[in-house]
Amino acid sequence: MFRWLATLVLIAAVAAGGAYYVAGRSTPPRLTIDKPDKFIGQSGTLDVTAEAPAARFTSLTIDVEQNGRSIPLFTLLGGPTATITQVDPNRLRISRPFGKQTVPELQSGAARIVVTATRLSFLNLRKLSSRMTKDVQVRLEPPRVAVLSTHHYVNHGGSEMVVYRAAPADVRSGVRVGNVEYPGFPASGAGVPGTDPALKVAFFALLHDQDLNAPIVVFAQDEADNQAKATFVDNVFEKPFKRSKIELDDKFLQRVVPEILEHSPELKVAAPTGDDVLPAFLKINGQLRQMNADRIAALTTSKVSPSRLWDGPFVQLGNSQVEASFADHRTYFYKGQEVDRQVHLGFDLAVTSRIAVVAANAGQVLNASWLGIYGNCIIIDHGMGVASLYGHLSSFDVKVGDTVTKGQTIGRSGMTGLAGGDHLHFTMLVNGHPVNPVEWWDAHWVQDRVDRKLREAGAAPTPTR
Repeated sequence: MFRWLATLVLIAAVAAGGAYYVAGRSTPPRLTIDKPDKFIGQSGTLDVTAEAPAARFTSLTIDVEQNGRSIPLFTLLGGPTATITQVDPNRLRISRPFGKQTVPELQSGAARIVVTATRLSFLNLRKLSSRMTKDVQVRLEPPRVAVLSTHHYVNHGGSEMVVYRAAPADVRSGVRVGNVEYPGFPASGAGVPGTDPALKVAFFALLHDQDLNAPIVVFAQDEADNQAKATFVDNVFEKPFKRSKIELDDKFLQRVVPEILEHSPELKVAAPTGDDVLPAFLKINGQLRQMNADRIAALTTSKVSPSRLWDGPFVQLGNSQVEASFADHRTYFYKGQEVDRQVHLGFDLAVTSRIAVVAANAGQVLNASWLGIYGNCIIIDHGMGVASLYGHLSSFDVKVGDTVTKGQTIGRSGMTGLAGGDHLHFTMLVNGHPVNPVEWWDAHWVQDRVDRKLREAGAAPTPTR
């Protein structure tokens, strides 16, 4: 009897020891500090992810340590609060505002975020603990920005340029028009003498579909989201846009729709098998048009030169007749019924069939291939966010990566894509956004809005907040 009881005790002890050992081998909570990344400013967000089985924790605390002091930011046991979101059955996300405005004890300099968490193990035999830290920098002083150039006048749908200084030189800066941002580039890339890295140049636009009263500011923003800005535009001018009616016929639809669909698998529209091609045309005119706009924006913002590659006014297609102008608000009719509305964001220029098309200015070829509604299309990067587009071509004389000079033949006009006849669709782009080309063709505009400001950019005043 005694031997049997001893055996039972031994088995129980081994089982308990095994359970305790298994409990100790369980995974402790997993912690991730998602935000901030590297810097803390006047305002920002703290995001922490904590993972445990069934998202059960016995404790979870977040603190920031600085100058020998620990400042509590969150705890499950009361104190500072935060928003807790259950991401999935095992994960919680803890979020709260985090910066000088919400944690006034923060000082400029190094700091460390510390997260600790515990959970119970298998059979609640042990407490399993984790600790995660992240070193960050507290930056409380905003950048400084000062506008140096003078006389800034913006036409609705048109472009402008500003010369400014942003300090420190490594902050992100540019022009913000409403909610659209245009990056600044080192002024040395535009030919301004000197190597002051804080001196910047930015081309920007008031887009055709933006409000005339959209705020326009130069901004500088550091990685801690501290920001400085300055207004600088002297005046904004309204420019009425043309409205026109486009009558669609079956001959046109049967010609353009199958070819465009063949080149546009991304639209995921099968070629019509009967005579009714209008639904496919409407997909092309709306959905594909937007896809093309997104593609053009990606091309002209991701691979641009930080230097100005062009000089003087841009060249309009010689002896051309204007068949459609910029921001023409078009209403489309089919058999007398309105079927669509779109905005034509360029100039249609016609001379004769397959006329030589030249580069409007010097630059580098970004695209020389089929591009949706524009058919065979060339896009040239002119540097510092400025680009030009040539659509509906019948052939190419250049390829991607080629450097071209002003007046160099790059292709031949045609009627590929969504073109009713042989012509060139031409537009200018600023940071991927179509703008009115008329200004860029004007030697006086280029001289006053660009060259004058660059000449005057020499000695710059000390930036002000």
